[in-house]
Amino acid sequence: MFYWMLLVLAIIFEVSGTLSMKWSTVSGSASGFYIMLIMIACSYLSLSIAIKKIALGVAYAMWEGVGIILISLFSLWLFDESLSTAKFIGLILLISGIALIKIGTCSDDTQSKEVTS
Repeated sequence: MFYWMLLVLAIIFEVSGTLSMKWSTVSGSASGFYIMLIMIACSYLSLSIAIKKIALGVAYAMWEGVGIILISLFSLWLFDESLSTAKFIGLILLISGIALIKIGTCSDDTQSKEVTS
């Protein structure tokens, strides 16, 4: 459970860092870039620890996929960006892909445990 919490933290750090980069660009303030550097560094650190116990493919897919989904939603809310039909379909496909990777990894883990028993 600890490693999954680290993955959630990595996602939160990534989303915060990316949004602060956009905020800095919009506001003209350089402080957002410093926040971005810290948040992205924390994100990579948390992710690197999380992959000790979470399959790399699953962790990376969730880190990037959930991050993209959250960044897209927050961009709609904070920066009045648009969500076209194509973007919406892409996000749905992304969610489906993450779910399939997670399901595939769970079934691989079950099969490998049966083989080693």
